[in-house]
Amino acid sequence: MSGVADIHVDAVPEYCADESRPSENRFVFRYTITVHNGSDETIQLLARYWKITQGSGNEQEVRGKGVVGKQPLIAPGESFRYTSRAVLDMPVGVMQGAYTFSDATHARTFEVAIAPFRLAGPHQVH
Repeated sequence: MSGVADIHVDAVPEYCADESRPSENRFVFRYTITVHNGSDETIQLLARYWKITQGSGNEQEVRGKGVVGKQPLIAPGESFRYTSRAVLDMPVGVMQGAYTFSDATHARTFEVAIAPFRLAGPHQVH
């Protein structure tokens, strides 16, 4: 396998004004994740870990199998994209985490870090 450096995870967040209720301290964010497999082996996304830090400093950790109910196989040169959401009690926050993958034969598992990305509602500093 070429290595973990050949697996790239990109995140694009978006504020969901239609689902948010600022007067009730409910701020909904949609985020689209793209996992690109630049290695020479098929990989499988087994698990996720997220740390969500709100503007207040409160942190929430989320762990689970796969993403959006799937544990996708991603062939060499292919990408997997999905959209999910996070609900915060403040208009700003940061998400970061890691995905656990296995190679096609499940001979080894490895983690790929997901760089921090900012969640910011309207009129917030980006």
